[in-house]
Amino acid sequence: MSSLRPTFNRRRARQNPLLNFDPILTAAVVVLLIFGTLLVYAATRNWYAAAGLDPQYYLKRHIINIAIGVLLAWGTTVIDYRLLRAYMPFIWGIGVFGLIIVLIPHLGSTVNGAKAWISFPGGFQVQPAELAKISIIVGMSMVLAERTHGRDDPGNQDVLRALAIAAIPVILILLQPDMGTVFIISGAIVAMIAVSGAPSRWVVALLLVAVIGGFTAVKVGVINDYQLKRLQSFVNPGADSQGSGYQLRQARITVGSGGLVGTGLFKGPQTNGRFVPEQQTDFIFTVAGEETGFLGCGLILLLFGTIIIRAFSIANRTNDPFGRLVCTGVIAWFAFQIFENIGMTMGLMPMTGVPLPFLSYGGSSMFANLIGIGLLQNVHARLRG
Repeated sequence: MSSLRPTFNRRRARQNPLLNFDPILTAAVVVLLIFGTLLVYAATRNWYAAAGLDPQYYLKRHIINIAIGVLLAWGTTVIDYRLLRAYMPFIWGIGVFGLIIVLIPHLGSTVNGAKAWISFPGGFQVQPAELAKISIIVGMSMVLAERTHGRDDPGNQDVLRALAIAAIPVILILLQPDMGTVFIISGAIVAMIAVSGAPSRWVVALLLVAVIGGFTAVKVGVINDYQLKRLQSFVNPGADSQGSGYQLRQARITVGSGGLVGTGLFKGPQTNGRFVPEQQTDFIFTVAGEETGFLGCGLILLLFGTIIIRAFSIANRTNDPFGRLVCTGVIAWFAFQIFENIGMTMGLMPMTGVPLPFLSYGGSSMFANLIGIGLLQNVHARLRG
């Protein structure tokens, strides 16, 4: 009877993927979600209380977003990720449809200069570009993982098909315009093609296209005036300290004022004074810098590093090319977005308006991030499947 127990346990694990979740990855995400909830509350409670509103307004909505995101992450793990190939056209179509809707007058909403949102009754908003990241990663992984014409690696036609899958959503996002999301998606695209085994000339060509495309976008006016001013503020922060450079200057002051251990949660003068606009979303890291100091920020970076390292481990251990590419896409997405958000907070990157994964307030971003974790857990749970 005892000899049958290991076989029974392996069979049970295959039937219930929850038993095969990566516990370290799960723990890192949970701690970040708790940390983020406290930071969102710290960034908004005094502001709303001073206005005579419910100081827990953002806190409640943030917790609801996390709950929905956790359900979506769990739903992502129910179906074997290898079966997602069958649903790819539907997933991709939903992503593109949402991106088209935001560009239709009276249906899409403009926030901070980008027509990137769909508004619903009750103040609920959805940003399709966040969810389009999932459809691009899954769609490109499916095409690049196919082994046709007796090849072990994707050929030129496979790469072109994968790029076509990504091109339509990226063009629609450029029309919003949302350059930060395009930057993140572009990083994921290049990383996936590089890992797929495609000829290296494709990676070089894509990098050249990105540089030339960025220069052309500035020259022909695809980038709006406010985005140009953000770039100018990045190059010369003191050029317009009361205009486009104000947010960057205040962000750096707020982060630097925290010192080693910070002022303590809910006790940050800069945060309570609302000196940094959009602090609960794109600039949530400034709250961590001021109120938890260098040690708190270091813990956040350590947790992000843990997520990336565990994701690399999952990608390295799977023998399935499709699963490896899905993990690669998620790794690149998270890494580029974390770098862009924290970098712009510290003045190391231009301001592009991207949230910090798992910490920033925002439903669409939270849903997409937790779905990404669900994909990683899905691959991990079936490493021995």
